[in-house]
Amino acid sequence: MSANTADSSVRSVSSHPRADSLWAATAPAAAPTPALAESTDTDVLVVGAGYTGLSTALHLAGTGASVCVLDAHEPGWGASGRNGGQVNPTLKYDPDELIRMFGPERGEALIEAVSSTGDLVFDLISRHGIDCAPVRAGWLQAGYTDEAVAGMHARARQWERRGVHVEMLDRASLARRMGSSTFAGGWLDGRAGGIQPLAYARGLARAALGKGVRVHGGTPVTGLVRQDGRWVATTAQGLQVRAGQVVLGTNGYTDGLWPGLARTVLSANSFIVATRPLGAAGAGILDKGETGSTSQRLLLYFRKDAQGRLLMGGRGHFSDPRGAQDFTHLERSLALMFPQLGKLEYEYRWAGRIAITRDFMPHVHQPAPGITMALGYNGRGIAMATGLGKHVAALVAGKGAQSCPFPITPVQPIPMHGMQRLYIAAGVAWYSLLDRLGK
Repeated sequence: MSANTADSSVRSVSSHPRADSLWAATAPAAAPTPALAESTDTDVLVVGAGYTGLSTALHLAGTGASVCVLDAHEPGWGASGRNGGQVNPTLKYDPDELIRMFGPERGEALIEAVSSTGDLVFDLISRHGIDCAPVRAGWLQAGYTDEAVAGMHARARQWERRGVHVEMLDRASLARRMGSSTFAGGWLDGRAGGIQPLAYARGLARAALGKGVRVHGGTPVTGLVRQDGRWVATTAQGLQVRAGQVVLGTNGYTDGLWPGLARTVLSANSFIVATRPLGAAGAGILDKGETGSTSQRLLLYFRKDAQGRLLMGGRGHFSDPRGAQDFTHLERSLALMFPQLGKLEYEYRWAGRIAITRDFMPHVHQPAPGITMALGYNGRGIAMATGLGKHVAALVAGKGAQSCPFPITPVQPIPMHGMQRLYIAAGVAWYSLLDRLGK
């Protein structure tokens, strides 16, 4: 099987340099990951040095396998270094819904796997001494209406029955936690937290290097074929990597390396703004370090960073941002949510691609012997991708598919995927209308 040409929409995104983000400006320096200099052999080749690939490599390193990670740019270049830094161990679906979807046995295994992803992230940070400003003070989900709050409290009770620390908050108690009186109430998920996401990615890379994993940036993989029972990957420089197993972990920046894979997800932009450090003016706003988001379909997510900047993220148009004018909707939302701050000065504006699946579930594929793919985190990439990396490593190490709590599914492209710009625009318009109507 040879490589196909990537979709033009994917090419245009992945060719851009790293965003000038808050995280790029404040992360510790990256460990050296020079481009691959010569052809090589390895037990496992991992394509993509984001959370999925780096977690997979780090977990495989303990099995004695030789592992080589290749990335077109550098560890954390994509969404792993551009997201909001929220560690949320949840899926779109509540526990009871997952039981209905997968049955009691598979459903409970999936619920436990999802719930434990936050523990895994913070355990890796502690175990490997990753300098990424971790704070585990929980995630606040806020609702604008009493109806929305009732639904969130029902969700909270489902997790509470499974031993999760939750708090169900009315209007006054949420306002005290958030520093905003905009909302009717909400709940707090005590499993969640916040990190410096690019620093975390770089820390995973450094930890993997320390375990003997070879990590090479600036090395795009342009071809992948099966020869004599092994996979042979060709790089843009004309070098080859021969491997017994291959893992693809490229998420929202997936290209045409494996036919049809890029068409299984919609790559949508998430935009983020960050103020200058608020200092004393920020007192009373998320003082314990909580992260937060709204209950809207087109949700807003927000937090403070380690220096007291206030961040606001949310949807953006399909194209990459062209200037500050493309972020005004987020700045307007932040001003409405925290009017006591007055006029704010913004220090950073950036964007990154998330991968949205049709069923809003992460996808794991094994379409041919010796190849495994994981992608599609629907905006929950820090926790989900780290967790999927652990499970993918177990699959590659020889555990059967039944041991994986996430379903292993065929590669099924979204019909008429070439119209994804229209899909996303139509979805945004429809969800905006529903949000305005309060439905």
